[in-house]
Amino acid sequence: MSFDASVSAERTSSYPTIASRARTPRLGVTVVAGLVDAIVRGDLPPGSSLPPEAVLCEQFGVSRTVIRESVKRLEEKGLVTVAQGRGTQVLNADSWNMVDATVLSALVANDATLGTLDDLSVVRASLEGVIARDAAGRRTPDGLERLREALVRMRDTIEDEPRFNAADVIFHATVGELTQNRLAVNLVTTLFGQARESARFNLPSQLDVTLHEHERVFAAIEAGDPDAAEQTMRAHILDAWERRRPPSPRH
Repeated sequence: MSFDASVSAERTSSYPTIASRARTPRLGVTVVAGLVDAIVRGDLPPGSSLPPEAVLCEQFGVSRTVIRESVKRLEEKGLVTVAQGRGTQVLNADSWNMVDATVLSALVANDATLGTLDDLSVVRASLEGVIARDAAGRRTPDGLERLREALVRMRDTIEDEPRFNAADVIFHATVGELTQNRLAVNLVTTLFGQARESARFNLPSQLDVTLHEHERVFAAIEAGDPDAAEQTMRAHILDAWERRRPPSPRH
């Protein structure tokens, strides 16, 4: 081994190995995801500095340009700050943009106590409650008909959980289409999308109970009762998570 290679190996071994993902053509995306995972896992704790560019280039097998662009993305997500003379430092979790898809995905994936999924359910319940309240005040014959069709799909597929779940998603999306609160709908889509990707979220549930809860939400919206629509939707989201939540310590 040459002197330069020996120095490079020694330098690299003094830093945590971050590049554990398979390389893909979208190098920047891979680097950002790897660094976000390392920060969320605590491999790079708050107050620590990212490894030097040369080390990251070697670990990820990418150019300095890719590393620099990736660090900019981390800064935009609130995970790091670039300080002149001090390098790139990892920030505390309260600075992170937790509704960013990459950050949220890493939080869910590294969620030992299911605390993130618990929090997601509470936030989602509040947002979907507001959406259902608004939908009850803005319901239209066409919108109600589409909600009925989603319920029919759920009833028809109650013996087929994957298809039932797909119909469930359509029901909630249709409720969202009845509201003008696009921000709430967008946030719910992001939050629910990350929850659905977690294997621990997608455990078998009591589909007959779930169907009954959706029927109650529909009845409240059809009746034009905003209070009941909000309460039934909020209760459904929280109760549905409790039914499928695997045993684990509470955070």
